[in-house]
Amino acid sequence: MKKKQLLNLTLAGALTFSLIPATAFAHDELGGGGEKGENLEGAELSVPLLEGTKNVGHWKEVAAVELQEVKDGVKNSTGDVYSHKGYAYLGTHSANGGEGGVRVFDMKDPANPKEVASFAHHEGTWQEKVIVKSVNTPDFKGDLAAVSVQKMETGSDATGGFLLYDVTDPENPEKLGFWEDTSGARGTHELYLTVQNGKPYVLTANCYADYYSHGEQMDVHLVDVSDPAKPESIYQFDPRDHIEEVSDDNYDGYNWTDEDGISRAAFAHSVMTDNNGETAYLSYWDLGTIILDIKDPENPVYLGRTDFAPTVQGAAHSSTLAKGGNVLIETREVFGPVREGFESAYGYTMIYDIKDKANPTPLSSFKTDFTETIPGGATVHDPKVRGNTLYLSHYSGGVRAVDITDPANPVETGAYIPSRSNIWGVYVDRNYVLASDMGQGLKVLQKTPDNDAPTESE
Repeated sequence: MKKKQLLNLTLAGALTFSLIPATAFAHDELGGGGEKGENLEGAELSVPLLEGTKNVGHWKEVAAVELQEVKDGVKNSTGDVYSHKGYAYLGTHSANGGEGGVRVFDMKDPANPKEVASFAHHEGTWQEKVIVKSVNTPDFKGDLAAVSVQKMETGSDATGGFLLYDVTDPENPEKLGFWEDTSGARGTHELYLTVQNGKPYVLTANCYADYYSHGEQMDVHLVDVSDPAKPESIYQFDPRDHIEEVSDDNYDGYNWTDEDGISRAAFAHSVMTDNNGETAYLSYWDLGTIILDIKDPENPVYLGRTDFAPTVQGAAHSSTLAKGGNVLIETREVFGPVREGFESAYGYTMIYDIKDKANPTPLSSFKTDFTETIPGGATVHDPKVRGNTLYLSHYSGGVRAVDITDPANPVETGAYIPSRSNIWGVYVDRNYVLASDMGQGLKVLQKTPDNDAPTESE
């Protein structure tokens, strides 16, 4: 790979509040420092912390709604959050046996979200990710939802993969189809539904599929869902076939020894595409963010990937785009900041110039110094961009807003931290921001018209 750079960041000021120590739950059964967050506990605040300057100075928490119990006495925790045509869709995580499905909220009045439906309650699994798009094919016309399905336990009799639902009427979802991951791993952890030239496709991130199937099935599938009743996998991405530094000699589908002789974890954690569905971005943990040209979906072309300095833990977790697709935002999730031979750092955000996708060029990094204030929840999680503002979900660190007008000089401009914050996902829609709080449900921030509005909740 062409570079081995590590950029420094001017640290944002630390928050000053007390923290109740917490443990964390990892979904990575292979031991490579995988995703955590289920049992994190944030600060015990009497009111939410909500402060900001540019672009976020007039946000206000207008709603905090817990999920309804779909099973008597069972409280589900939230996964990711998405919004489409005035409805919010919340996936659910694995707490209390999973099977929480996707929750649908009517957002006509953002200050009073109404949970109006739930769907995708797949036995023995949890449903973390949901994406909704409007599609029009000979077999289906309407709003299509793709939902990730991941087994509670590897090797169980449950089936993992993804579900497809008709949510044209969001209050009455109808099941259309199911795509099964047959690798022997847990199923689809994250996914992305995209539309290319009118044709819908789902990209999967089936963590450890390559490893568990001994190379028979790959982590990333590109699935044609033009007929949602008959989803068809048309392509699988094998890093050994495309990346010079990866071969059978140094990679078994999970364990990878890089060109510096450093043992790393490499698996597909998350996937996304640009707006027209022609370029895919695969968050591949210590292999970085892999960029594919998918204009011909059956024959994608490897373009390039981001890279890490030998002292950086890696952990490319999620990504998003800015500046018309010329800038890549890469979040790296690291809960264990101390590892022999590596820099001491929780997971942070990298920003790249990708005008030349074969050579992603680091522009800057963004860190928030939580080392003392939030020792159990300091890592970044997921990114979203609206205009020149980057929104980051940060577990116990809440939601962080970052001005990226100059991507080479990101500046934190706002923070939203509910009491006992455990923010998994964030999504920006119209004049409000949605945040999924794992233990507490849906949080809604909305712009206030009053220029003299307080910058901290009262």
